[in-house]
Order: sequence, then C-alpha cells, then structure tokens
Amino acid sequence: MSTVRVVRQRPETAAWSDGDPYTDALRTGRGPLFLRRADGWLLPLDVERWCAAADAVDLEVLRRCEGAVLDVGCGPGRLVAALGAQGRPALGIDVSEAAVARTVRLGGQALRRSVFDPLPAEGRWGTALLIDGNVGIGGDPAALLDRIAQLLCEGGLLIVETVPGLDLDERVLVRVTDARGATGSPFPWARIGTPALLRLAQRAGWRAEGQWTVGGRSFAALRNRSTNSSAEPPNSTAVISSHRARKPSGDSAVTER
Repeated sequence: MSTVRVVRQRPETAAWSDGDPYTDALRTGRGPLFLRRADGWLLPLDVERWCAAADAVDLEVLRRCEGAVLDVGCGPGRLVAALGAQGRPALGIDVSEAAVARTVRLGGQALRRSVFDPLPAEGRWGTALLIDGNVGIGGDPAALLDRIAQLLCEGGLLIVETVPGLDLDERVLVRVTDARGATGSPFPWARIGTPALLRLAQRAGWRAEGQWTVGGRSFAALRNRSTNSSAEPPNSTAVISSHRARKPSGDSAVTER
C-alpha cells in the first residue's frame, strides 16, 4: 500500500460551521442551495433528496455493499439510516454537526469527523461510500483515494458517485450559497467523471469493479489493493463493536442544541 498523503489542514471543515447556508438547509430539509465558484458558476445541491428517505437508486448502491459500511460525508444520513433499517452495520462521518445530528435522529450511527482524522476500525471496513459528489472532499481525489485505501480492509469495496456523462476532472475553490445570497467560507472541491476517476484509481493501484448509470446518476465501484483477490469481508460485528469501544467522549455522536 502506498504512503498516504498527509493533509495537515482540513479546509472542508470551515464550510460547515453553525449558521451557514448548508446547516440552515439541513435543519429545514429544503433548498435551494448551491456550490458557487469564484466566476459565479453555480452547482445546484439536491438538499431535498438528501433529506428524504433512500430512493431506488440509493438502494441499488446499498445492495452492492459488503461487510460493515463507512459512509464518508454522510450528510443528513439517509444511507446510514437505510442500512441500519436493513440490520446492516454502518457508520456515517461528516464534519457538519447538523448533518451528524440529523443522522442520529434517523436512528443511524454517526461521528463528527473528517475522513482525514483518525477513525474507528481503520483497515477493517468492508465498504466505503463517496456518494452525492463526496469524491470532491478536500479538492484532491488522489489524496482521498489514498486515505480510503487505508480505511478499507484488503480487497474492500469503494463505491463512488461521479459526474454523469462527462470525462471531467475539475479542481475548484467554492462556497456554499443559498437563494438569498448568504455564503459560507471558501473551501477546495473537486468534480470528476467516471473515465477520469478510473484512470486515477488505476494509477493508485485500485481495481475497477464496475460502473453503472441509473436515474440520471453515475457510479463506479473500485476494489482496494489486496494480496489476495478473494479476500473475505471483515467481521461486521467486530468492526462496529470496535468503533463503539474506541469512540472518545469528545467525539460522541451529537444532538442539535
């Protein structure tokens, strides 16, 4: 396994402080909400879908998951909650307190943590999810793929939602903004299509497991580096028990004040 790139600062954290447009949207469950580039270009964020129950496209993603699932950038928690309702072990992580609080209210397990922070059960997760554009976290997909490789077990599965229909690899500085013009702090973000993701992943030692497009959304599945292509998935109960035991009091799942 290659050495992970050390990310000493986590600028994504600054974007999700209390009272910013993203936090307000999660508390109401409604948009409109956008990512705004410096040139004024806007990317709509699908807040209503994120705050709804998992839909048929989401459930197809979850059907493909193996072992214990780590949802990176879990947002308001629909995927973690759906996995829990199926009796499957899952943990969401997000830097937004409002997102973690909403996930917990839905009955999911979640921690307020960056993916680049120390995390429970590192190296033992069966599946990691980067859904709803979360491959953009930190503005450096290569560094993020390296970090996810550390978190997964050998032969573990990563499912990534990509930009549909485009061979795109874009690194930008953005702010979250709403229809009234309120904005959060700037942070680096990335957008990547499936072809660019697969090229990047291949160079990093991942193996392409599949790709599909459904409901206007595109996904790719990657298999983690492994010395054994038939590596067994981790013991799900052990992984979830581990994150419960190791969770320090300062990082407990939060509830909104």
